[in-house]
Formats: sequence, structure tokens, C-alpha cells
Amino acid sequence: MTPLPRPKPVAGAPLQPGLPTMYDLPSEFPEEPGLPDVFHDLQPQLLSQTLHLVDYSRDNYCDASDLNLYYDPEHPLWHKRPDWMLSVGVPWLYGGQDLRLSYVTWQEGKGPEVVVEFLSPGTEREDLGRFFRPGDVLPTVQPPLPSASPPEKLEVYERYLQVPHYIVYSRYSQTLRYFKLVAGRYQEQPLAPQPPLIWLPDLQLGLGIWSGDFQRTPGQWLRWCDQDGQWCLTEAERERHAKERERRAKEQERQAKEQERQAKEQERQAKEQQQQRADRLAAKLRELGIDPDLVE
Repeated sequence: MTPLPRPKPVAGAPLQPGLPTMYDLPSEFPEEPGLPDVFHDLQPQLLSQTLHLVDYSRDNYCDASDLNLYYDPEHPLWHKRPDWMLSVGVPWLYGGQDLRLSYVTWQEGKGPEVVVEFLSPGTEREDLGRFFRPGDVLPTVQPPLPSASPPEKLEVYERYLQVPHYIVYSRYSQTLRYFKLVAGRYQEQPLAPQPPLIWLPDLQLGLGIWSGDFQRTPGQWLRWCDQDGQWCLTEAERERHAKERERRAKEQERQAKEQERQAKEQERQAKEQQQQRADRLAAKLRELGIDPDLVE
């Protein structure tokens, strides 16, 4: 089998000889289970499909779901797998040439700006770390976490990667929580009463909970919006809106032509009625022995 080509690291990425690249690090581990449920597949799709960044072109950011995120060059196999993440200022393709097998921070030169985790039964304590509350326990009983060398998610996102925006959502209770990095530590932020519940000024991006059908599935979904709370559209929705605008434009054109036809018909009928009145008047004058052509 021909080996995959290895593009050079992106401009600005630190060059550290001996460290593994994306091609050396696995995109998954055999001992790890796959996606736990369909929601963890659909919800990231909606986030990616409605993502609209004002200051970044599609070629200049990377959004990913369930992708191994390697963060510590001293422990190159340590990784986390965010349910959804966004990193701006990096090319969509690794080295501008290849789809990512994983996200390797020492090759990319930076970590993500946004990480979103969706609570699942059994992951609440790790996803929330010191922000965990007893009421966050989901239907499945959570056993104690075994001791392990790698740090937990919150510590990785806060201390190792300094991710500016960490967002956690529970579809079971429609609970959204937002942790903002302030002076190197996460501080939980209050949510607005209406969309955008969370506003990220550095990305000019808002987030809210949208009630609707996505992929034929009704639910309460996380969805990006603008500063006015207008939901960002998926490509399919944009196409439907475009077709609807085209249909309305054609209908307006048809109505305009119909109004023009009716106006011409009314004008023709008015002229015909005027001519009929003139003919009746001329006939009456002839009955009286008057030549209508001589009447001014």
C-alpha cells in the first residue's frame, strides 16, 4: 500500500523533532467504544452545518466531532475526544492537503477556541469537573472514576489547551452551561434569557437551544445564531429558502402580469362601452333627422 503523503506542518506551528505527527497518532483506540447514541452523531452535524463565521473563510478553520485531540508533547499519546470542537486560523485540510486523522496541537500550532461536550450517563463528572453538581447525574448510575495518569477533560481544556469557551449541554434536561476562560481559570457565565443564550464576541457567534426537526428527528438542539437571535441556516435550509424566494418571485411576476392583463382588459372594455354609447347616440340623432357627423 502506498503510504499517505505527509504535508509540512502549517506555517507558524512549532517544529519539534522527534514528536509524532497526525499520521503517527491513531484517530481512535480499540479499547474505546464508538458513539454512544444517535444524538452524539446528529447534534454535532447541526452545529457544523449552522456554523457561520464572519471573519474566517471555510478554508481557514477546522470544526470536528469525536476527533482525537492530542495536547501534551511530553505525553504524545494523551488525548481527549471532544464531542465537537472549533479551531480558527488553521487550514481546513491538514497542511492544506489532507483530511485530519486527529488534531495534534504541536503540529497545528494552537488549540481550539470552542469545545462542546454533550452530557451522557456516566460522563457528567469528567465533563463538568469541579463544576459538577449532584443534580447533574443522568439516568444511569455513575460509578467512581478509576485513577488514571492523564488529566481529566476540564483540566486539559483549562490548563493545557486554555480553550477560551467550554460549553456543556444535557439533552435530557435541556440544560446549557457556559464556562469562559478568565485569567487562566474557567468561570461559569450566566445565560441570556433568549437566544443568543451565549454570545462569543471574539467569533461574532451566538448559541441557543432550538426546538425543531433535524434529520427527521424532533428535539431540543444546540444551534448557532446571530447577535439578534436569528438562527443560522443549514445548507439544505438555505436551498429551500432560495427556492421559496424564487417561487415567490415567480408568483409576484405572474400576479403582476395578470394585473397588467386585467388592466388592459378593463381599458378595452371601457373603450368598447364608450364606442357603444357613441353608436347609440348617433343612431338616436339619425332618428331625429340629425346627421351626427355634423354635430360638434
